[in-house]
Amino acid sequence: MPTDRHLDDARDLARSEREAVTAKLEAYDQFTARVQNLSIDATHASQSAPALATGGAQTAKTTANADTGCASVRAAFRDTIRPYSVADLDDDEPLLETIRSELSDSIAVAVAPTTDASFTESLRDAIVAATQSQRLEARAMQTGLDAELDHLRDAADTLDQILEWLIDTDETPLTDLDFDELRARHETLATHRERCSRLLADRQRFLDKSPKIDGQEGMSHRTLVRYLYYDLPVAFPVLSAGVHVETLCADSQLAIRDHLTRRV
Repeated sequence: MPTDRHLDDARDLARSEREAVTAKLEAYDQFTARVQNLSIDATHASQSAPALATGGAQTAKTTANADTGCASVRAAFRDTIRPYSVADLDDDEPLLETIRSELSDSIAVAVAPTTDASFTESLRDAIVAATQSQRLEARAMQTGLDAELDHLRDAADTLDQILEWLIDTDETPLTDLDFDELRARHETLATHRERCSRLLADRQRFLDKSPKIDGQEGMSHRTLVRYLYYDLPVAFPVLSAGVHVETLCADSQLAIRDHLTRRV
């Protein structure tokens, strides 16, 4: 039985985002492999390639053409990373704009067809390094999503158990219970409220943590959650569901106390 509609929606969103990040990681790997397998342009094949300039391109005196390594880089990027970088594939964002947002301004300039650039070892290494940096960020996101899915599952399990107990016990009216039965139900509700409080406290601590990949800290879980659930009516669905169930238990306790005091 669903604990909370928003909590169910949160799980769907987290799963969907996790699938998208996994696909993008595979795209980074495919792109990197294709770039590393490209041949260095003949104009620089026998030369010691200097470092990639701040402006982004090593220029050659020959005109860029469709057979250059840079053209192959653009094609590889279009086939692999771009579908996971542009939210709407029908969007007319220029390919070089997408390369710029993913890999840097200098690389976008270096591989542009109007730059007259050659595909050198230094350019290849710069592209691979930029891609690996992006891949590291995606891995941190994947780790954060895995942790979020675990938290969502644990929260749902805890709250489902409490809600199922509330539904089962509500089938027996309070008027049908004796004093000891009322007191036992009151104590069970106190236990359930404590479970909700622990869940809420654990969630708050979780939100303040950040996943780490290879020693690099990623975005905090709080930031990730705000991003994931931006379109939901509640910003923090686990906290919202926990407070809701705790409130149900508190209201039930009040009703039982009223019966208890009238029977003393």
